[in-house]
Amino acid sequence: MLNRLLSHDLPRSRLLAAALLLVLAGLALAPFLFPGAKALGVAAKMLVFILLVASYDLLLGYTGIVSFAHTMFFGIGAYGVAIACTRLAGEGGVGLAAVLTGLGGALGVSLALSLLIGLFSLRVKAIFFAMITLAVAAAFQTLASQLSELTGGEDGLSFKTPRWLSPSFEPFEEPVLGLMVDGKVLTYYLLFVVVTVLFLGLLRVVNSPFGRVLQAIRENDFRAEAIGYRTVVFRTLSNVMSAALATVAGALLALWLRYTGPDTTLSFEIMLDILLIVVIGGMGTLYGAVIGSVLFVLAQNYLQDLLRLAGGEGGALSEVPLIAPFISPDRWLFWLGIGFVLCVYHFPNGVVGRLRARALGRSPDAAGPATPATASPPPG
Repeated sequence: MLNRLLSHDLPRSRLLAAALLLVLAGLALAPFLFPGAKALGVAAKMLVFILLVASYDLLLGYTGIVSFAHTMFFGIGAYGVAIACTRLAGEGGVGLAAVLTGLGGALGVSLALSLLIGLFSLRVKAIFFAMITLAVAAAFQTLASQLSELTGGEDGLSFKTPRWLSPSFEPFEEPVLGLMVDGKVLTYYLLFVVVTVLFLGLLRVVNSPFGRVLQAIRENDFRAEAIGYRTVVFRTLSNVMSAALATVAGALLALWLRYTGPDTTLSFEIMLDILLIVVIGGMGTLYGAVIGSVLFVLAQNYLQDLLRLAGGEGGALSEVPLIAPFISPDRWLFWLGIGFVLCVYHFPNGVVGRLRARALGRSPDAAGPATPATASPPPG
């Protein structure tokens, strides 16, 4: 049953399987195990980034496409829900219809843009496609900042969500297992269910004949074209599917924050974060999106707190000369960068690639981004 649920793509490493089970249990029980607004917010961000990074891994890890426009689709999803909830709110507040309308409109825009980008740009070489997507993403970010009447400009949009997703909604009078369930908890489990279902669906896609063709294109696009596959069509479909999943991730983030703006979804820093997570977790594995997102978001949110305990005022190492300045809480980005460099050095194929290679008794460098796929010629 588990084998079918994971589309016959088992972790193939006991350590990786244990880590994935730990992550799944932690995220599923986060509201009960980690009370507090910050901890729940960190868990929600992990869920959003798992879906966002997995959708980008479909492009980079499985199809071999380098795109810098992924945050554009992420932002379209967030702005679609925000604008719909702002404009379609009635006297009784925001209804589920407004959220679905915003998501549907955002998906339509994302699919149209990704199709156009795919059809007109994927025929060029990889570096030129990357530059085109970077230009399109920059133009969209500028447009979102200038259309202040629609998008709120640099200030962004704050909006209300349906009543059952608002923090003031409490369906139960008594706590459930010690937790007072409210709309925020319901929103979290909405994120959890949607991300889990879409992740398993994406896992099925990459392990299907379609996914094997994508991997064949990544390995050698000329050979894939020679045996009868139209590589432009498959790359375009991969681009469209990836954009749709990124749009859903943006909509989920907007519902969680009840706010969206250029810095929360369209920033180029988010694009860099996605690239870092893909490299840390391991390209072409999908499981790398889970491990990488959890490690990165934890470091991003708690590394500064750990440094404060060690080198902050009254910290354990605050009085040690030469060391104290380097472990100051203000140096957390420095240590995050050091951690990334060490991770790339010791895990050249990502954490998942290293664990799988270790389980198979191979050299870490021998484990590629994914199992090389041999696509059979199309029927007929």
